[in-house]
Amino acid sequence: MATTAGEAGTGPEPASLRLPGIVLGVGLGGFVDGILLHQLLQWHHMLSSTDSDRIGVRYYDPRTVSGLEMNTVWDGLFHTVCWLAVLIGLAILYSRVTRERRRVWTSRVLWGWILAGWGVFNLVEGVLDHQILGIHHVRGGPHQLWWDLGFLVLGALLLAGGYLLARSGRSFDPAGAPA
Repeated sequence: MATTAGEAGTGPEPASLRLPGIVLGVGLGGFVDGILLHQLLQWHHMLSSTDSDRIGVRYYDPRTVSGLEMNTVWDGLFHTVCWLAVLIGLAILYSRVTRERRRVWTSRVLWGWILAGWGVFNLVEGVLDHQILGIHHVRGGPHQLWWDLGFLVLGALLLAGGYLLARSGRSFDPAGAPA
């Protein structure tokens, strides 16, 4: 069960909020990426750089109807994974929180771990898809490396800031809090 500490920084954060916070952050961070960068700004799609990838995936030019259709399917699969991460994070959180739900939703601990999870998403997605696989970049073109590095820096800042925010919050065990 989770550890309870009275004051900020006097003990470990409740493990019961860490996992659901990180899983929620991964899903929500993915949604920000997918909605903002894929749909609204249209800077990239899941397979928009496969003409120069490192794994040999067939190229689907997003400037053609058939290419955009295939990229949209893969963007949809990406959003499905994000949606599942949010549902799983909420399910884990709900299973662990029996009392004081409002206090949990307003806690620095939970929101810190959500930000940390978003940072984890950026770092994993940025290293795997942008660098290792090369299937897409934040924004293609002559400065794509700088955009990709900025995405990684943002991920590191979210992870560090989220961790610090979680550490600064008042720790409590949401399952054992007084009614």
